[in-house]
Amino acid sequence: MTSQARQALVVRGGWEGHRPVEITELFLPFLRDHGYTVRTSGTLDVYADAELLGTTDLVVQCWTMGELSPEQSAGLASAVAAGTGLAGWHGGIVDSFRGDLGYQLLTGGQFLMHPEGFSEHGVTLVKERADHPVIAGLGDFRVHTEKYWLATDPLIDTLATTEFAADEHHSRPVTMPAVWTRNWGAGRVFVSAIGHKPDDFDVPEVRTLTERGLLWASR
Repeated sequence: MTSQARQALVVRGGWEGHRPVEITELFLPFLRDHGYTVRTSGTLDVYADAELLGTTDLVVQCWTMGELSPEQSAGLASAVAAGTGLAGWHGGIVDSFRGDLGYQLLTGGQFLMHPEGFSEHGVTLVKERADHPVIAGLGDFRVHTEKYWLATDPLIDTLATTEFAADEHHSRPVTMPAVWTRNWGAGRVFVSAIGHKPDDFDVPEVRTLTERGLLWASR
């Protein structure tokens, strides 16, 4: 633990199907063990609190759908640009605030669809990024969960991908980003598309890269 606690703000809510409280609770002990004082919020009003965000080192968001006010959207983006980290997984970060283009630019991706139900599929680490601290020492792995089709920003740093086969809607196979990082001003953003349900994080690689992503994004 560090001698002076860093500040983490866990913002959770929105659609309950992604179990925002239950899943974020999985990571609170980890954050505390790594020297963070953790505050949780069930309201998006915290994004309009410049003083709070200015002293926050890491925002962990798990908020599916919903809407940001212009003040909340600008407050979050400004805080990240000033150095506050932003991290999240699955719909809690890339199926959030669908009508907010500024938010989508901040995160670097937006959920568009997923095949019906859960599927067994592979996650492939990008070999050229094997030394990145989020995935260093890990190998390719498999998960049984939703697989996201996403629109992504060309400036993201893709760390892991999934594959979609050609079908009646897709004329050719597609390699889709599944885990990425990006910089936003002085701040860092970590996104993983994996994490629909609590037991997704029972897969050791999923848990590890998510925990590392939180630390990587933090100020």
